[in-house]
Amino acid sequence: MPTLSGSCLCGQVTYTIEGQTTAFYHCHCLRCRKATGSGHASNILIKSTGINWLKGTGLIKSYKVPAAKRFTNVFCSECGSPLPRHFPQMGMVILPAGSLDHEPSISPEARIFYGSRADWSCDDDITTFNEYPE
Repeated sequence: MPTLSGSCLCGQVTYTIEGQTTAFYHCHCLRCRKATGSGHASNILIKSTGINWLKGTGLIKSYKVPAAKRFTNVFCSECGSPLPRHFPQMGMVILPAGSLDHEPSISPEARIFYGSRADWSCDDDITTFNEYPE
């Protein structure tokens, strides 16, 4: 079974997840946009029994949206980085792709909740730069 590893921005929380990746989505729902502060969340779904937290467990915080059946935001309380969240009832881990310490073996396959996207999000006609513009 493949093992994925990652960390938060400050490096104080690290993890591994053993499991089979099942999907990679860019989610444009309002909750994901609010949780990430961006136009979408990039999440990898993994069939797994859980997350092996290697260090920093005392820094892990979570917020469960009261009205949501499954939406929980897990993050490092030091730097605010999104972290994986485990849903035992589903046998799944939702992994924020940007928290990985390596390139995943799976590529994004779909944009979900695209009808909820912000008008300014993901415009393919915009100019790109590899670093800050001059």
